[in-house]
This record gives sequence, C-alpha cells and structure tokens, in this order.
Amino acid sequence: MCKGLATLPATCLKSAKDIKHKISFLLQKPEPQAADPKPIKEKTSAAAAVAAKRSEPLFGPTAAEVEKWKQSFSHVMSSDTGLAVFKSFLRSEFSEENIDFWLACEDYKKTPASKLATRAKQIYQQYIEADAPKEVNLDAATREETRQNVENACPSCFVEAQKMIYTLMEKDSYRRFLKSQLIQDLCSTQTTCTKEKKGCDCAENRQMLVGGA
Repeated sequence: MCKGLATLPATCLKSAKDIKHKISFLLQKPEPQAADPKPIKEKTSAAAAVAAKRSEPLFGPTAAEVEKWKQSFSHVMSSDTGLAVFKSFLRSEFSEENIDFWLACEDYKKTPASKLATRAKQIYQQYIEADAPKEVNLDAATREETRQNVENACPSCFVEAQKMIYTLMEKDSYRRFLKSQLIQDLCSTQTTCTKEKKGCDCAENRQMLVGGA
C-alpha cells in the first residue's frame, strides 16, 4: 500500500501534476460576458445544481473508469466523474449547452405535476426556441414537435429532443473526447503509475489530478 506522496515515483508525480493543471484549466469558469439581449430570469434548478456539482469532481478517475469510458458513451453518462470530465471537454469546445440540456431533461422528469408547465416553458425558452440563450441543435420537425408538447406539458414532452441531443453527443463529441489530449494524458498517467509503483493504488495521485495539492 502507498505510504504517501513521498513514496510515489518522480515521473508519476510529474505526470499527475501536469494532468491536474490541464483539468484545472478546463474547469475554470469562463470570463463574464456582456449581458444577453434576451436574458431569461430563472431560479437555480436542481438540474443546474447537479451540473455544477458534477463539473467539479473531488477525485480523478481510476484506470478502470477510464477504460469503461472508452468502451461506451453510456458508461461516461452514468458516471459522476465521467459526466464531470465530459462536461469540461464540451466546455472547451463551446458546446456545453448539450450536456446542460440533457441534465435539465433528466431533472424535468422528476418535476412535480403542478410545476410541469412552468418548468417545461423555462427549458423550452432556455434551450429550444429560436435564438434561445443556450440553443441546442435540433432539426425543424423535432423542434416543432417539442413546441407542441410544451403547450400540454407532461413528463415525456422532451423525450425526443433529449434523445436527439444524446445521439449527437455520442456520435460527434464523444468520438473527439476519446481522442482528446485529456483522455490520452489520463491513460498515460495511470499506465506510468502501474508500471513504476506495483502494489500502489495511487489514490493520492488520483486526488492530486483534480483536487489535491
């Protein structure tokens, strides 16, 4: 077992620090921008809270987690750490609205019936209508279908739109995510630790990647 950072090989520590800097850079909040011409006042939703929480993981991924992410997109989306790292990647590509919309839809499914109409309208105005502040890429037919669904809000009114955005992320962003320098560096760091420090679970190293000293 590890007895502390002092026992880790120098190359392993260096790699961990390098990856920590890369992830810290991705997790930085963007600089404030000019006020949107069509601001939408909206109370912080549970989805926003979940998204914010998931965007700042306390621990880096294990080698097994990264391997699962490489197997399928569903493994990324079902992992809190995977969601956080993928969200950071989308932010670097300026397409963070896709994961935000997906999370908003997940939260919407849990909305009490008495609040469905209000919440559906908020999501529609935020992500779907023309020139929305965080407009997602939907085809005309799905956009119109969703507009009609919102007029008679029910728990499933965003199902088709959510599926389309999920598929878009899976077929497009996910492929670039797997080839990104971030994933390559995470894999490289885990491999270095395994080769140079057999028997060490590298817990201290993983923590240092995203939240340690």
